[in-house]
Amino acid sequence: MTTLRGDGTPHPLDISLGRNIRLRRKSLGMSQSALGEAVGLTFQQVQKYERGKNRVSFSKLAGIATALQCRISDLIEGLEDGAEADPGDNRAALLGETGALELLQTYASVKSPRLRRAIISLAKGLSDQPEDVEDGADDANRPRREARTRWRRRT
Repeated sequence: MTTLRGDGTPHPLDISLGRNIRLRRKSLGMSQSALGEAVGLTFQQVQKYERGKNRVSFSKLAGIATALQCRISDLIEGLEDGAEADPGDNRAALLGETGALELLQTYASVKSPRLRRAIISLAKGLSDQPEDVEDGADDANRPRREARTRWRRRT
């Protein structure tokens, strides 16, 4: 059953439930195919549940919770009282990004604060996101390094 609203988008609660299922599944290192097999679904149906495209029935939710070795309440956490998900709180969405959980686990294993700052700086640089300005210095005052390349002619 599709859960599109009048504007053609899935309901935010269905999206949030799907995100919680995805986070739990990924934290266990389980594939969509493995979860689908455990509850009698195809990986495409699991994918639709996780994206909120299709609504999860209560019986399927119970089966999914069993397969994910958790309680139903763990999967519906943060969805109480029918309130829609807070659009300003996107931590769950960020963790649902491909590779985010692995990156966070690796980051947590780094003990050096200096290396952690270097990882954050690298990630910001790769994402073209400006770094926070520290010590009152801005980009205009920072010395720029130019790449120097030496060309040698083969003879």
